[in-house]
Amino acid sequence: MTLFDSIRRDQDRSFAGLRSLPRWIRHRLPTGLYARSLLIIILPMLILQTVLASVFMERHWQMVTQRMSGAVTRDIAAIIALIEAYPGEKDLQNVVRIAREKLNMTISMDPGGELPAARPKPFFSILDQILSDQIEAQIGKPFWIDTVGDSRLVEIRIALGEGVLRIYAQRNSAYASNTHIFLLWMVGTSLVLIVISILFLRGQIRPILSLARAAESFGKGQKPPEDFSPRGADEVRRAGLAFILMRERIERQMEQRTAMLTGVSHDLRTILTRFKLQLALAGDIPDLEVLNQDVDDMQSMLEGYMAFARGEAEEDLGKLRLGELFDKLKADFDLHGKSLTYSIEGDEEIAVRPNAFTRLVTNLASNSRRYADRLEIEAKHSAKWLTIVLDDDGPGIPPDYRDDVFKPFFRLDEARNLDASGTGLGLAIARDIARSHGGNVTLSDSPLGGLRATIRVPA
Repeated sequence: MTLFDSIRRDQDRSFAGLRSLPRWIRHRLPTGLYARSLLIIILPMLILQTVLASVFMERHWQMVTQRMSGAVTRDIAAIIALIEAYPGEKDLQNVVRIAREKLNMTISMDPGGELPAARPKPFFSILDQILSDQIEAQIGKPFWIDTVGDSRLVEIRIALGEGVLRIYAQRNSAYASNTHIFLLWMVGTSLVLIVISILFLRGQIRPILSLARAAESFGKGQKPPEDFSPRGADEVRRAGLAFILMRERIERQMEQRTAMLTGVSHDLRTILTRFKLQLALAGDIPDLEVLNQDVDDMQSMLEGYMAFARGEAEEDLGKLRLGELFDKLKADFDLHGKSLTYSIEGDEEIAVRPNAFTRLVTNLASNSRRYADRLEIEAKHSAKWLTIVLDDDGPGIPPDYRDDVFKPFFRLDEARNLDASGTGLGLAIARDIARSHGGNVTLSDSPLGGLRATIRVPA
């Protein structure tokens, strides 16, 4: 591998890392609209405050402290100059008095004294660094400072030829001590703005959550909340109104379709009844049994057709106990000499449309009873989902036909020998009921060698 190829490979890795960075950030950001809206408000505010605080600390606080420390240092330099120019004891007393009255400092001279060991500097203290720099620049003598011992005073010791000069200066004379007021105002104002933003966002998010709950209820085939009405911002109101109009149109279409199917089925039933009566009065004619069988098949298909139409009708939400439902199915299997076992994990009481959901499970179990000898049912009821898995040891369904069998009137004669009562609507009704609850029914291979039917609906 050449050097050029190695450099190019490293560049490709760097670009790949940069391209994956937005994805990494996106996966770690909150997904809720409320949390994201708060981030949109809080993050720019924090960035702005950080920049302002940095600029203020760098340009204002440090500059003001530097000028104040420089002034204090010049006063100390003037005092040292007076002491060195007038070394007498009486002159020293005058210098002490002048420093106290005019410069607001307390000074004393320790003849023959020595500077103590240097103290560790505080990590966040600007005063120590700036004051030390000013003393070195303006005085140029050995010194020792203490800015921590007394919060109101700064102690400075400077080694002179005849001893150590000890100075106590006011801290606020060398240090911009009112900076915290700016920070407190900035942080306090930000907290007030964040509280106002949270209250405002809660009021704006609440209509969106209400719309989401109404849409979710409608998707599960349940009645929408009674207190739902379009409110909030104009865009949210428009979305809520559009949802209400859409729901009304869908309900009208469902009612019209159900009424049409019911009417057609009623008319066909009348004709079939007339056929039966005419065949009964016709007496002995050739192929009478075949004709009667055809009429019975048509009657069975018509009943299935009406059942499919009734599946579109609305049913109120209620409670259903899975244990009681599975016990009825087990009794039916025992009656036909078949085996059914079941297990339930979680609460066996579920909130569904009882008649429709019973029909959903019964249709799937009846198919297993018809074509298999053993059926195992496993139900898991968690906080969010209800999952029911039905495994049988029958002939199964080829993968290519597992979507087609859910189509109305589709008959898989080659895969399963349907009896005379088969109409091809059982699985179509089952999936229709599952989807009306907001879930679905899927087919796959069973560990028992047959077919696995999985019902998954929101809990």
